Amino acid sequence: MKKDERKVGHIAYVDCFSGASGDMLLGAWLDAGLGFDDLRSDIALLGLSECEITVKRKANHGICGSKFDVHDHGHDRPAHNLSAVRRIIEASTLPEDVVTRSLLVFERLAHAEARVHGVSVDEIHFHELGAVDSLVDIVGFCVALRRMEIDTLYVSPLPVGSGMVRTEHGPLPVPAPATLDLLAEVGAPIIPSQARSELVTPTGAALLSTLGQFTQPAMHVQRVGYGFGTKEFEWPNLLRIWIGEPWQGVGPQSQLGEWTRPQATPEKDAHSHAESHGHKHSHHHPHDHDDATDHSDAAPAHAEDRTN
Repeated sequence: MKKDERKVGHIAYVDCFSGASGDMLLGAWLDAGLGFDDLRSDIALLGLSECEITVKRKANHGICGSKFDVHDHGHDRPAHNLSAVRRIIEASTLPEDVVTRSLLVFERLAHAEARVHGVSVDEIHFHELGAVDSLVDIVGFCVALRRMEIDTLYVSPLPVGSGMVRTEHGPLPVPAPATLDLLAEVGAPIIPSQARSELVTPTGAALLSTLGQFTQPAMHVQRVGYGFGTKEFEWPNLLRIWIGEPWQGVGPQSQLGEWTRPQATPEKDAHSHAESHGHKHSHHHPHDHDDATDHSDAAPAHAEDRTN
C-alpha cells in the first residue's frame, strides 16, 4: 500500500445489534470486500513474528458471514506499554493516516485504563496476547478504513451486556470499567440487552468511540458485511457494516479522525494520584471469550484482545 494512494471515498455504518469486538469488526470488513491478502500484508509490516491471522466462512441463524481470528504462536512475549506500542507502529511503513488513527485509538484506550486503575498512562501495560491481538485488531481496522475508502464512519447505539466478568482483580461489572469510560467520554448511546455477558469489549469501544460518530446516516447502501463473534446466543452474534454513499439530501459530513480527547480534570487525571494506590503497574491479560465468566487465571477486566 503506497502512502499517497487515496481516492474519493464512501461512508460506512456499523450496526452493532449484538455488540462489538475487534474480531467481529475485522470479520465484517473482510465480508464486505476487504482483501484478506491485503490485510495480511499490511499487518506483516508491524513485524509481529509468529502471528497468524485467519478468516473462515460461518453460518448461524440462517445468516452467512466471516469469522476472523488472531493466532499468536509466540511465547514469553514481554508486556508493552504505550511507548512500546507507539514504537512498533511508527517503525512500520504503513500509510500515515493508518499510523495516526491507530495511535489515537491506543492512546484513548491507555488513558481510559489509567483513569480506571488510578495510575499513570506509562504504567499501563498491554500484556502478552493482549498486545498482539490489540495491535492486529486496531491497526487492521484502520487499514480497512483506508483500503475500503471510507471517509466517514457511523455507529449504532451499543448494547453492552450485563452481569459480571471475573478478572485478576476479582469479579467486575459488565461493561468493563475501561469500556464504560471510553463510551462515557464521548457520550455514546447505550441500550439495554437481555444478554448476561460482555457484548462490547474495550478494543471495540476504543475503535468505535474514537473513529466513529454515533448516529445513523441517510445513505444509499451498496454492500453489507457480516462479522461473527465467538459466543453463542439465542440470536445471531454478529455485527453488520453497511457501506455506501450519502443520500444527496444530507449536508456536509465531518471526516474520520477529527475527534480529540478532552483534557482530563485534575481530580480525574491518573497522573495526579498514582502514588496513593500502592501499586506500580496495571497489566492486561487475555481470557476465554466464550463466556464472560470463564477465563484463565491471568484474565483482566480490560484485556484489549477480548472477543464477543
